[in-house]
Amino acid sequence: MSERSEGTINTVATDYSPKPGAAPVGRMLLAQTAFETRMLLRNGEQLLLTVVIPTVLLVLFSAVDIVAVEGPGKRVDFLAPGLLALAVMSTAFTGQAIATGFERRYGVLKRLGASPLPRWALLTAKTGCVLVTEALQVALLSVIALALGWSPQGDFLSVVALLVLGTAAFSGLGLLMAGTLKAEATLAGANLVFILLLLAGGVIVPLSRFPDAVRSVLELLPISALSDGLRSVLQHGAGVPWSDLGILAGWSVLGLAAAARFFRWE
Repeated sequence: MSERSEGTINTVATDYSPKPGAAPVGRMLLAQTAFETRMLLRNGEQLLLTVVIPTVLLVLFSAVDIVAVEGPGKRVDFLAPGLLALAVMSTAFTGQAIATGFERRYGVLKRLGASPLPRWALLTAKTGCVLVTEALQVALLSVIALALGWSPQGDFLSVVALLVLGTAAFSGLGLLMAGTLKAEATLAGANLVFILLLLAGGVIVPLSRFPDAVRSVLELLPISALSDGLRSVLQHGAGVPWSDLGILAGWSVLGLAAAARFFRWE
């Protein structure tokens, strides 16, 4: 580039040589989160698991007297909190475990682990993808439930705390399964756990329907704590459900610590 000054020409050197190097971690993290989210939303099986099944169950069980529900208000007032819990589990545990398990099998995680993106940032991006998806799920299910006559009660911050701790608990367990088992075993195990917890986790069937000895064990499960906590706040208008938050916090610590300790990248 040249500049003209008082009849003389001054030449200014401009360096056009490439500058190789990694982008800032924050930019890489956002890009990976957006990529993970797009991949999930393009996956028909994941959409069936995370969106279609909770929506169909909400509409079906709200309209048809199949399972006896408890508490004040309409059927949807009991069902909506439980299906919000199911949506969190389907995304943070089942969907994430299956997707991560096959990424590990096909060597995707190994290649990403060798890229400039730090491994902790990759796992953070997966968590960000889960949170974005859950926000969409909660918004969709809430709109449908309100259209069906849902009348939510309680404190918004308590609901957020339950959803965040529930996400952390299920994410840790999902990553632990994906990082230790073969992809096929993860696929079968994650779907089996999803079905069992759907039926025995207080989502659509009240835990009071189970024998006392069984119920005392089921109440300690993360899905039971999440659905019971959401129901106590949103249906009954109760205060902060400290016992349910404590159970979810315990599962979060155990699940994330075990995933960090035993997760294998290949």
